[in-house]
Amino acid sequence: MSQPTLFTPLRIRNLEIENRIVIAPMCQYSAEEGCMTDWHMMHLGQLAQSGAGLLTIEATAVSPEGRITFADVGLYDDRSEAAMARVLDAIRKWSDMPIAIQLAHAGRKASTYKPWDKQGQIPPDQQGGWQTLAPSAVPYTTGYTPPTALDSAGLDEIRSQFANAAKRAAKLNIDLIQIHAAHGYLLHQFLSPLSNQRTDEYGGSLENRARFPLEIFDVVREAFPAEKAISVRISATDWVEGGFDIEEAVAFAKMVEARGVDAIHVSSGGLHPDQKIDVYPGYQVPLARAVKSAVTIPVVAVGLITEPQHAEAIVASGDADIIGIARTALYDPRWPWHAAATLGAQVRAASQYLRCQPHTLKDLFKS
Repeated sequence: MSQPTLFTPLRIRNLEIENRIVIAPMCQYSAEEGCMTDWHMMHLGQLAQSGAGLLTIEATAVSPEGRITFADVGLYDDRSEAAMARVLDAIRKWSDMPIAIQLAHAGRKASTYKPWDKQGQIPPDQQGGWQTLAPSAVPYTTGYTPPTALDSAGLDEIRSQFANAAKRAAKLNIDLIQIHAAHGYLLHQFLSPLSNQRTDEYGGSLENRARFPLEIFDVVREAFPAEKAISVRISATDWVEGGFDIEEAVAFAKMVEARGVDAIHVSSGGLHPDQKIDVYPGYQVPLARAVKSAVTIPVVAVGLITEPQHAEAIVASGDADIIGIARTALYDPRWPWHAAATLGAQVRAASQYLRCQPHTLKDLFKS
């Protein structure tokens, strides 16, 4: 029986992952003043035993103002770096799974409540809230405070914040940085004409709207060790007429590939409350396929991919190179084990867990 494509290794710059399953970033809203807590040690620790090829730390803000909520993880000062180091040191004691981090700035979608407490944005004059920043002074939706449009000094500051976060990630021996340019956050806000109404060199044409996200890639690339990989996550469509769409996403993917990005993670939506999405298993795979057809670097597909046979079909057909799982991994933290068992492949497991192996699956775990 031939090895399923889902469980073949893949090289991303100098990083080789054992299989094509990555744990996508998932916000936990459980940090304290930007610092990871014991929750993150438990949460990431169990995912590091999942058998996936790569584990991605949740959206990590490059500044306090860049957090989605006051309870978001950050990597912008010595305290937040030390808290993350504590968690990573504990995980790495028991797992050699490569670890990526998603660096992010929430822009106009910052300063919100924890999602299980209340929907919406905390006003800047209330505890837990602050004034948000964006390409233009256009709020995300009714009831949100209009963001401050970034001026030249503000753009310079955010460039520096991304670069500094990348340097801290290098000190933490992070294996890969993912730059978050999706889901309606700051870099996506620059890309979409619905949120970017600037009339300077950062607005108007796609070339101008892409300028700042590309500058962020450049400063992160310069700050992160040259041998280590960087990916970008994009929303390939806003799902709103007149917004960022798949044609522009393909064009942007080519731009960032030309700058030297090592992989592209293709998601969608999140920029506008009027988005209309037909959600079904693999609904974003056609977007990944379109990007994959235009670039030569690895492409990650994500979105309601829950069945092993479906995941295998996506990578075996060439629609994408990697499958990202997120909520699937929350529901079933051993999903890669079960996918390997279904497809006749192997995964790596800690010695402490080997006794769980059913006799009928004696070849499931790698030595």
